[in-house]
Amino acid sequence: MADLTVYFKKPADWASDLHIHFWDTRPHAGVMDWPGVPMTREENDWFVYRFSGVSSARLLFHDGHGRQTSDLQRDRIGWYTLDGGWSDHHPESTPLPTQQSAARAAGGNPGPQVRNPRPATLTGKDFREETIYFLLTTRFYDGDPGNNFFCRDRIKFNRETGQPEDPHWRGDFKGLIQRLDYIRDLGFTAIWITPPIENRSGLDYHGYHGYDWTRIDPRLESPDATYQDLIDEAHKRGIKIIQDVVVNHSCQYGIRGKVHIDHLPIKYYVPQGSEQGRVNHGPYQGNLGNYAWPNRDDIDNPVAPAWYRERHAMDPEGKIPLVDPKTGETVPKPGYNPGRFFGIDANNLDPEWYMQHGFICGGDWESAAVQLKHIAGDCINLATDRQNVKDYLIGAINRYLDMGVDALRIDTVKHVPRDNLLEYVNAWKAHKPGLFVFGENLVKGYGWGDLGGGDNGPSFIRPWWYTRLGHDPRDPNSGGDSGFPQLDFGLFSTFRDNLSRGSFAGVGRVLEMDWIYGNATELVTFLQNHDVGPDNDFRFRFKGEQWMAAAAYNLLWTVRGIPCLYYGEEIEFMKGAPQDVIGNDDTLDTTGRAYFGDHLTDERIGETQSHPLYQHIKRLNQIRRQIPALQKAPMSHVNDWGSGLSFVRDHNNGESCVVVGLAIGGDQHVSVGNIRNGVYRDAVTGNEIAVHHGSISFHVRGNSAGIYVLDGPGKIGVDGVYLR
Repeated sequence: MADLTVYFKKPADWASDLHIHFWDTRPHAGVMDWPGVPMTREENDWFVYRFSGVSSARLLFHDGHGRQTSDLQRDRIGWYTLDGGWSDHHPESTPLPTQQSAARAAGGNPGPQVRNPRPATLTGKDFREETIYFLLTTRFYDGDPGNNFFCRDRIKFNRETGQPEDPHWRGDFKGLIQRLDYIRDLGFTAIWITPPIENRSGLDYHGYHGYDWTRIDPRLESPDATYQDLIDEAHKRGIKIIQDVVVNHSCQYGIRGKVHIDHLPIKYYVPQGSEQGRVNHGPYQGNLGNYAWPNRDDIDNPVAPAWYRERHAMDPEGKIPLVDPKTGETVPKPGYNPGRFFGIDANNLDPEWYMQHGFICGGDWESAAVQLKHIAGDCINLATDRQNVKDYLIGAINRYLDMGVDALRIDTVKHVPRDNLLEYVNAWKAHKPGLFVFGENLVKGYGWGDLGGGDNGPSFIRPWWYTRLGHDPRDPNSGGDSGFPQLDFGLFSTFRDNLSRGSFAGVGRVLEMDWIYGNATELVTFLQNHDVGPDNDFRFRFKGEQWMAAAAYNLLWTVRGIPCLYYGEEIEFMKGAPQDVIGNDDTLDTTGRAYFGDHLTDERIGETQSHPLYQHIKRLNQIRRQIPALQKAPMSHVNDWGSGLSFVRDHNNGESCVVVGLAIGGDQHVSVGNIRNGVYRDAVTGNEIAVHHGSISFHVRGNSAGIYVLDGPGKIGVDGVYLR
């Protein structure tokens, strides 16, 4: 048995004397106390230690002043450097058998690139190749002030002039078209837009209060910028459009042409202590009826009762007496029951279209009740199992698929039983083969359901359940892949306790549970969205330091799944703000849904694009775009240690293979064993390492990444503040 000998090259900024600490020796050589034993200095800052009677050991090198390598393992003679990892020969005397070392021997300087990199295989048909930019169309960029609209709730008034400002419906398709190049230049290849269908409610700018699925809301379109124009202009730039779809519920007024929910016309509502004609609420002068319509009532439903349709076409001032057919009382009448104008009587809804089980409250959110009860007064659960509902919603969305919509995101997934919802998903896939559809199943936790892990909800309302076809709540493998991936709320839910504190601790635990999903590589990953963020009980935009955000994006762009960025994250927009209104007097400008367009004007867009996070995300998109393993491969060799994370992604049996090491906070040294042999090149630094015995080690600077690609192209993109 040959004794083990190891060499270590001292970095210039380490102390002058080095130690080696070792354990788990073979044969067993006893327990070594910290700091271990001194190493012997040789020439050119090399240090050596020769074990006696030991053939293998786990070990680390350190200088006794806080600088050390990560945990290493060695079973043969080896030379170790922070930049190059282990080598079987002295790296300063024997050239490595690579194209670069051959060039050096010939006196050349090949740099970080190689002559014949393996090209990325982009099919354009696998949505895992994309990265997603998510935006609320009405809050992104205003291209046509003529279609701006104030909702009747949460109007912002200028403190000095008293005039209304910041219309809720501000951004539009024309503005989005004008800034498609901004999104493309940031490197995104797909845009997820909030539901563009016609909406009705007191605060409907976001699109989730559907009134007519067959029409695009006119407050989004312009004569020269229709939805079709947006789709066409996006496609010209190689950008896909993801349309957000609500299956679970409609607004509180019904569905135009299909079903009417009983209300009195809003123009007859008079608050207590006021009188008709004296409402002074921004553009809502006289009454709260739709100020943009001459008749001041926005419910133009042809299936409404005759008396309602008659009043819709007349009396814009709302002063002609109207008898409430339900109570016999006459309006307008100050203080008359607001529920008759804005509320819902769940017991009297049309059972052909709606459920009739009341409203969700308390613990209902984590039980079967979420699939029976209405979410809120302006989100009324549809009877999604009825054929008429299926025919209406499926047929309406098919039209948008025919227009060129590339993918669908389904809202409020857990509120619809899985097998029922898959009827819709599969129908859309049948209509457009190859369609990518993913869902939103919100959970604040791991989301493992009946599998345990501290979950307080059953499997059948959890994300993994919707990605599977089986019916055993304790066995995901009881059924195969449903083809309906979800937003990865399980991974997101860990960020409050790790990324928001500058750590990767616990991330590995989630990634090691990927087997529960039908296909974890199709999950859509995110740091935050319009509903949730990782801070303050998941209600606020990310408020951590900029370097924490950079490390978060390094994680999201290299782990399995499709990365999704919420608009403005690239410049820390509305950092720490609540994602939605919280207080009674909050307006959108104080939330994460504030208007972003001021940062996209011709005068300011250059400043926006120079932000360190913009440049960081741009480069991550460049890197991911060229490495198929980062797009499509499952994960293995997952190891997290708080300040670092490492893993391997191997696509199609070595067709594309990458070893990733991430550092959050300070510099980290990464070692990964049991990998394919060959030449690995770092997409971040261009560093090249030849692996002959299945092990690689490399150094990663704080908040950066090591992305070592087997036969890779070398350095991709330009160094920035964080990726370097």
